[in-house]
Amino acid sequence: MNLSNFSKRLDELIKEHYKTITQFSLEISCSEATVSRYIQGKSYPTVDIAVRMADYFNCSVDFLLGIKDEEFEKFEFKPCPPFGERFVEVCKEKQISRYKLQQLTEIPESVMRYWVRGKTKPSIVNIVKIAEKLKVSVDYLLGREK
Repeated sequence: MNLSNFSKRLDELIKEHYKTITQFSLEISCSEATVSRYIQGKSYPTVDIAVRMADYFNCSVDFLLGIKDEEFEKFEFKPCPPFGERFVEVCKEKQISRYKLQQLTEIPESVMRYWVRGKTKPSIVNIVKIAEKLKVSVDYLLGREK
């Protein structure tokens, strides 16, 4: 899993859109300090913030995170369904149990159970791990792709 390109990609996108960190953070409803930590590589966004940023830049979450290099200009993404529902749907489609996915990703099955029940949301790091093991894009796993 390699999210090391995220901070550089975010910094480039902000500059390409002729925004300051202050302007950008206000426009995506995120604190300036938080955006600065992302650019410095000190933290990763939540799934919700990553989706807001990708929507703002009209790009895929995969592109924003630096996982893919191709940008999908003018690509329309649909709103994300609740993650627990989408997670169950993708696991059924890929014919993989949460137990097997737990073995592949080392994410505890109990944590996945909370996602399914809507009690917690996964981190972007866990989303990337799952997408890699299922060989799908992050956007597909989130239900953004049409």
